[in-house]
Amino acid sequence: MIYNSAEDERDENQSEESPDKKRDGEHEEDEEMRRQERREIELSNITESGSITTKNDDITIHSLVIAGQIEGHYLLPSQTKATKYEHVIPQLVGVEESGDIDGLLVLINTVGGDVEAGLAIAELISGMTKPTVSLVLGGGHSIGVPLAVCAKKSFIVPSATMTLHPVRLNGLVIGVPQTFTYFSRMQDRITDFIVKNSNVDRETLRRLMMETDELAADVGTVIDGLKAVEIGLIDSVGSLHEALSSLKDMIKQKKSERAEKQIGT
Repeated sequence: MIYNSAEDERDENQSEESPDKKRDGEHEEDEEMRRQERREIELSNITESGSITTKNDDITIHSLVIAGQIEGHYLLPSQTKATKYEHVIPQLVGVEESGDIDGLLVLINTVGGDVEAGLAIAELISGMTKPTVSLVLGGGHSIGVPLAVCAKKSFIVPSATMTLHPVRLNGLVIGVPQTFTYFSRMQDRITDFIVKNSNVDRETLRRLMMETDELAADVGTVIDGLKAVEIGLIDSVGSLHEALSSLKDMIKQKKSERAEKQIGT
């Protein structure tokens, strides 16, 4: 009888503890499901839009990849790696408006593409109030040059290259003076933007764009990372560590200024 009473007591204790254990188990399962959902969302963002948002040391950074060819008003072939401006522009608006994101890192490896789409993206990044840093990896060619210089600070790896050349147009070209005037105005828009957002002088930039003995079948110049920094087109030579460190320093400085302003008021 005593043995049975002890057993009954153990059964009662187990029945009393089981709801709590069950709730703990359900809580752990819910947490694991939420973590899995977050991982799936991050992977989906990387796959669909070439972007990811990370948080470390109370600093949240949105990283945007501009790779392949920049797609504008016309669809590129399905086998062409492309960055679509209708994907990038809403992201930039979201980063600027988000209270959770502190800064933007732009990773660039592009052959160029649609001039107006590339310039539109570059203008948006240039006009952001949040800290922005660009990093050229592989190549920042053609309209990729304005994209490389549009951030508040720009970096390039030593092995990367940048192609500087005049505006080209595919398709039907009408041989009238208005066509050449349009080309000249568009070139001026691009040149003005590059000069405004970097330390390169206009004459050096124009000379490199008009070189005739550098490219086999084109007008222009290909420069490497060290040359890009030497002429003032890019701010510094560096890779991911240097770009992230610079961006985090800018974010900390901005937070400090905001805190001082709040104290002053």
